[in-house]
Amino acid sequence: MTNPAERLVDLLDLEQIEVNIFRGRSPEESLQRVFGGQVAGQALVAAGRTTDSDRPVHSLHAYFLRPGRPGVPIVYQVERVRDGRSFTTRRVTAVQQGRTIFNLTASFHKPEEGSFEHQLPPARKVPDPESLPSVTQEIKEHLGALPETLERMARRQPFDIRYADRLRWTPEEIEHAEPRSAVWMRAVGPLGDDPLVHTCALTYASDMTLLDAVRIPVEPLWGRRGFDMASLDHAMWFHRPFRADEWFLYDQESPIATGGRGLARGRIYDQEGRLLVSVVQEGLFRKLEG
Repeated sequence: MTNPAERLVDLLDLEQIEVNIFRGRSPEESLQRVFGGQVAGQALVAAGRTTDSDRPVHSLHAYFLRPGRPGVPIVYQVERVRDGRSFTTRRVTAVQQGRTIFNLTASFHKPEEGSFEHQLPPARKVPDPESLPSVTQEIKEHLGALPETLERMARRQPFDIRYADRLRWTPEEIEHAEPRSAVWMRAVGPLGDDPLVHTCALTYASDMTLLDAVRIPVEPLWGRRGFDMASLDHAMWFHRPFRADEWFLYDQESPIATGGRGLARGRIYDQEGRLLVSVVQEGLFRKLEG
């Protein structure tokens, strides 16, 4: 299976090993820890597999407790907290080698007609995604060619990512930069028609660039890093149906960074400017030695 989008769908297809227990693969990677978006996406799949399909998820709240080990399966244990007339609540614990690495609580809501509707317009206008280079193209343009490690990562990347503002490479370019970032994303291939797959795929993607907003005033996004960073928690609210294999704009900002932690929040829009998802995350930032 060579298509990264197909690999993502396969990664999200958990094995059910008991009524409320699922097992997910964790690919062998060169990273020090399992990608947080993978764990969040798989945990949401586990929760969704225990609910009625007519109740899409409307919110999730999660904590990253320990770094997961690449290449080691993760077991997801689902607690059926509540099955109400309109809302369903699930709590998921992710366990790897006998230790809890992640907790998630998700709420599902049976769709209903609202008595009113409003939405603030997007904060800013950005170029159309088709007019922007992919992040891989930007790196190649700057470096002349992709380093072998990045080449392997690019081949496995399930999302096409395009920064609305060109990547900054030098300290001079980030001088006076505001802690904001906007990227267009979409899966690199079709994801099928299961709404849960699209929701979990976007959950996966939501952890890929959000903490960039915290780093932008401090260091270039690409190149040698001066900080180690890790996601601490993650919250999402799903407002409208969407497809993760169609372009969506991820508008991100960091209102504060202090005490070794940075807060980032994001708003995800479709190409018509409709708000699809709201995201908030806090990350840990520690200066690297040397």
